[in-house]
Amino acid sequence: MKKFSPILILGGVILLIVLIMSSNMFYTLKPGERAVIFRKFSDGLDKTNIIEPGFQVVAPWNDLLIYNVLEQQKEETMDVLAKNGLSVSVDVSVRFHPVYNRIGYLHETFGKEYITQLVIPEVRSSVRKVMGRYTAEEIYSTKRNQVESEIINETKEVLTANSIEMRALLIRSINLPADIKQAIESKLTQEQEALAYQFKLDKEKSEAERKRIAAEGESRANNIINNSLSDKLLKMRGIEATISLANSANAKVVVIGSGKDGLPLILGNN
Repeated sequence: MKKFSPILILGGVILLIVLIMSSNMFYTLKPGERAVIFRKFSDGLDKTNIIEPGFQVVAPWNDLLIYNVLEQQKEETMDVLAKNGLSVSVDVSVRFHPVYNRIGYLHETFGKEYITQLVIPEVRSSVRKVMGRYTAEEIYSTKRNQVESEIINETKEVLTANSIEMRALLIRSINLPADIKQAIESKLTQEQEALAYQFKLDKEKSEAERKRIAAEGESRANNIINNSLSDKLLKMRGIEATISLANSANAKVVVIGSGKDGLPLILGNN
């Protein structure tokens, strides 16, 4: 027994060391996690070798840097100055996640605090820059969609260049001081009323023009008819009508004498 005691002691020491260092050697990456290794005694940060989910064994002198690559959402409320100097309160939410195969580059530049170091500052910066180009009225009403589109495009460009994929950016609300908001809404109401009145005037003008054109057309038609009528034509039409009445079994007329221009007089015509 004494012969094997040094071996047993050594084995126990090794086992104890392994147990102590196991927290720095054995890792289990969950779905939605990726990692890179930092080899402090050799190559440093390995940016290209991305560790996938599952059980991993890492030398205890190396560091495994684990990143959550699931989609995340952050909400920000900020006060910005519009182009005309008015203060606008804006609520913004942004959804994003790190680009899976770029977490090494993200770590090298911003580290694990990339959300507070990169995402939030860039969102706030884009909101301030874009809204600073427009008046409070444009931000609140007339150009809200355009403002939101510019903020999305400018934020996405910066985040993409820094290994972040932005899934969505939404302006949840825009709030103005009560008196400014009321003034803008009153102005918009007046503009809508003015547009409605102008539409009514244009409609009435169109109707008047239509009637004028119709009257002119009717007048030209009457002139053409009047110019085409002659005494001979009228006399011929009268003779034709008289013959037609005379041949009708239901005609209740009496023809006596002759009228002007030699046409028969027809009595009983009410």
